[in-house]
Amino acid sequence: MSAATGSVGIDERAIVDPAARIGRNVSVGPWSIVGPDVVVGDDCEIGPHVILRGPTVLGRGNRIFQFSTVGEGSPAFAYQGEPTTLTIGDRNVIREGVTIHRGLATDRSRTVIGSDNLFMAYVHIGHDCVIGDRIVMANNASVAGHVSVGDEAVLSGYAGVPQFRSIGAYAFVGAMSLVTKDVPAYVTVDGNPAGAVGLNVERLRRLGLGDEVKKTLQDAYNTVYRRGLTLAEALRELQPIAAEVPEVACFVGSIEASEHGIVRERRRQ
Repeated sequence: MSAATGSVGIDERAIVDPAARIGRNVSVGPWSIVGPDVVVGDDCEIGPHVILRGPTVLGRGNRIFQFSTVGEGSPAFAYQGEPTTLTIGDRNVIREGVTIHRGLATDRSRTVIGSDNLFMAYVHIGHDCVIGDRIVMANNASVAGHVSVGDEAVLSGYAGVPQFRSIGAYAFVGAMSLVTKDVPAYVTVDGNPAGAVGLNVERLRRLGLGDEVKKTLQDAYNTVYRRGLTLAEALRELQPIAAEVPEVACFVGSIEASEHGIVRERRRQ
């Protein structure tokens, strides 16, 4: 691929470096800049006033809206201009003013984003993050460097996640919440600092889980959060259930993988 190969619609006011590799059926809007070391997959739509820097690889069918900056180097003091990378999967929607940074050489040297995600206006994704698939980050939600977000998690508007934290798969972070600890899979958190308020029941409904599975997950949540057990005691008790129920295994595994401790339950009124 090259900027002159395939069926492309590059506006004459856009600046596309000759070294950029542009796939088929790609559009690039006016006043956008596509730098060298950028690969844009087939069927992507790059709006006006977008900046794409590299090394960055975009998969197929991504849509990037105006004023977004994707693939810029990190502003972290440790970044010294190394050619670290950003890899983005397929069919992501990156709305207005989103910023996504490449990795740091002092960490994994790459930022990785999966497929079918929605990043609403002014979302920020910092260096060395690992973002899964089918995630929604609402307006102004931000994750600092080294954050991981599991598949189908939702971060509501203005939610903030500091460095090195983890958001489990199918978790839900409430609006304007500050997540200072890791969030287990399937758990809803809210507040500043964010605390657990129960399971993400809406996601469980949308996943079409049976009543027995949902009850088993609720019992697992209660074992960790409401029975007065230590975390080690709770995890030991849940091991046999996790061996039989994949959803509980996901919940337990996200807790076992935590390196900074998990959010605790907010005091109920």
